[in-house]
Parts: sequence; structure tokens; C-alpha cells
Amino acid sequence: MDFWGIVETFFWSFAFIAYLFALFAIIGDLFRDHTLNGWFKAIWVLFLIFVPFLTALVYLIARGRGMAERSQKAQQQAQSAADSYIRQVAGSTPTDDIAKAKTLLDSGAITQAEYESLKAHALSGTPKA
Repeated sequence: MDFWGIVETFFWSFAFIAYLFALFAIIGDLFRDHTLNGWFKAIWVLFLIFVPFLTALVYLIARGRGMAERSQKAQQQAQSAADSYIRQVAGSTPTDDIAKAKTLLDSGAITQAEYESLKAHALSGTPKA
């Protein structure tokens, strides 16, 4: 194999991998789109199988903007779900613990000594007993 044969092999490998990425993005977008009827999804998939390059090009031209919007919406939902999970798992800060203990003290549910003990635990970072 000469130099240009290697360059040609790399070019066609790159083109094929880029096509696969586009194909998977299109299929993912098809099934992410809840406004598109199931029959239309099936038609798009059939055309992707039998006329792959032309169908991928037409899909990207015709539905490219909606594809980007659906992708951005899915990313925002994933980010908000991750943020919600982090807030849930992170628990409370020492300030929150002290405020809760103060509320319990004000309501009469705990004594001043218990409040001081909870406050000391919150400030020291040790778990509550």
C-alpha cells in the first residue's frame, strides 16, 4: 500500500464512522420525538435502511432544527434531574441543622441542653446520635 492508499483508507474510514454517528443521532432523535406518529417513525427507519445516505441527508435538512431543540431539551431535563438528585443526597448543612434545632427548641419539643448538644454536633460535623 502506498501513501495515497493509506490516506484514502483513512478518509473512507472517517466518512463511514461519521455516517454511523449521524445515523445513531437520527434514530435517537426519531424515538425521542413524541410528536411524530409511529407510522412516520417506521417510514423514516425503512428509508434509512434502504436509501441510507439520501434519507440521512433529507432528515438532517428537514428536521435538523427540531433535532437540536429536542436534544437541548433532553439535556436540560437530565441536568435538572441530576441537580435534584444531588440536592436530595447532599442532605442539610450545619446551618440548616441548627435552624431546625432552634425551631424544635422554640416549640418546646427539646430542652435548652438538647439544643446546645445538637448545635455542638452540627458545628463539629459529627453525626447526630
